[in-house]
Amino acid sequence: MLRNGLEPWHLLIVAIVVIVLFGSKKLPDTARALGKSMRILKSEAKAMKDESGPADAPATPAGVHTVEPTAVRTGAEATRAAAAQSPVTSD
Repeated sequence: MLRNGLEPWHLLIVAIVVIVLFGSKKLPDTARALGKSMRILKSEAKAMKDESGPADAPATPAGVHTVEPTAVRTGAEATRAAAAQSPVTSD
């Protein structure tokens, strides 16, 4: 039943459905965006592969600083903290 799963006329039907659904004007833009996304994905995958290459390399590259998470403050807490840090001047 599914020996020849995808025959050429199946691809033709899929192409016609895609053109009808998305319209012929948007297809070039969609293909361009898909190509750009694939290039970004390839470059990021390559960068991740390069980062995990040598085992004796430092954990963070030179010039990269890690950021520690901070506590989330509500509006009232943030206002009090800002008021406590600002110098009070009297004229």
